[in-house]
Amino acid sequence: MRLKQALCARPFIPLAALCLLAGCGAKETEMAAAPAPEVGVYTAKAQALTLTTDLPGRTSAYRVSEVRPQVSGILQRRLFVEGAEVKDGQQLYQIDPRTYQARLARAEASLLTAQNLAQRYERLLKTNAVSQQQYDDALATWKQAQADAQMARIDVQYTKVLAPISGRIGRSAVTEGALVTNGQEQALATVTQLDPIYVDVNQPITKLLGLKQALESGRLQASGPDQAQVSLTLDDGTPYPLKGTLKFSEVSVDPTTGSVTLRAEFPNPDRKLLPGMFVHAQLKEGEQQAAILIPQQAVGRDARGVPTAWVVKADDTVEQRELQTLRTVGNAWLIGAGIADGERVITEGVQRVRSGLAVKPVAAGNVKLVAEFGAAAGPQAH
Repeated sequence: MRLKQALCARPFIPLAALCLLAGCGAKETEMAAAPAPEVGVYTAKAQALTLTTDLPGRTSAYRVSEVRPQVSGILQRRLFVEGAEVKDGQQLYQIDPRTYQARLARAEASLLTAQNLAQRYERLLKTNAVSQQQYDDALATWKQAQADAQMARIDVQYTKVLAPISGRIGRSAVTEGALVTNGQEQALATVTQLDPIYVDVNQPITKLLGLKQALESGRLQASGPDQAQVSLTLDDGTPYPLKGTLKFSEVSVDPTTGSVTLRAEFPNPDRKLLPGMFVHAQLKEGEQQAAILIPQQAVGRDARGVPTAWVVKADDTVEQRELQTLRTVGNAWLIGAGIADGERVITEGVQRVRSGLAVKPVAAGNVKLVAEFGAAAGPQAH
């Protein structure tokens, strides 16, 4: 009985094994026949790139002058329109001049008397009719009278309050009939020169030192005589049509912010820029001869926070690379190391790849670099 059971059970063992082997073979055949996944790639190209830095700043007036009286008296007239353009030397106010004109007349009379006496004594001195001392005293009195008359003429001139500079004048702080005094604290009005206008921006000292080191090491080259040119973007994103010129940087670092102030000068013929406006200035740093930019969507980060990218090699297999990202330029990363000229980085289908996998690379459809080679701009990399 046992022999019969054993003989009956024996044929089923190899049959089950045969079924399992047949299933595994079919699965392997199916996997081998699966097509390579399609991925979108961007081909990196090394080209000359002009680098700029975008820095926030504020505008400040080229010159500001407060108008104050230099003589005391009653204000008779205001001779300008508030908010208008005035010229250097244009009369702005008239102070009552009558008392100063009277002082001038008295000073001129005293001058004439002193002059006649000095000239008479000069003739008498030749005949020894007067002493040398008398003549010297008369001559000194004449010179003093000349100085008094000159001061009186200046006071009469100061009754006409003139614009010290050309520019736009603000509101008047006084009206006709007001008493003004020499040396008063309150200004009568303020004249502001708006053309040209200054733009002051702050740059971290670490960024400035890094730029100097890059230029000294040769990684960056000076972009020529136009390197001192500065572009400007208004607070609403509108580009300012005129270029400015970098004038100077502060010689000391602000201890509270660790930054230095850079000052640029911009022409402002249409008075679009007013003091105190918030703007963005784009400063040229230099030119990198073989810059490589890749789209930001091609760059990820591993568990350590190191930037990485998937690269399609010459045999269409995939490998993951660690990158050195220098900064953002538009919507791209400027690569310092990890990607070479002509290599293909994956921007679409990253979730379907793994190291060593063969893929079918096609031109990426999700790449449109905002940055342009030769005129790129972007903030400092993180």
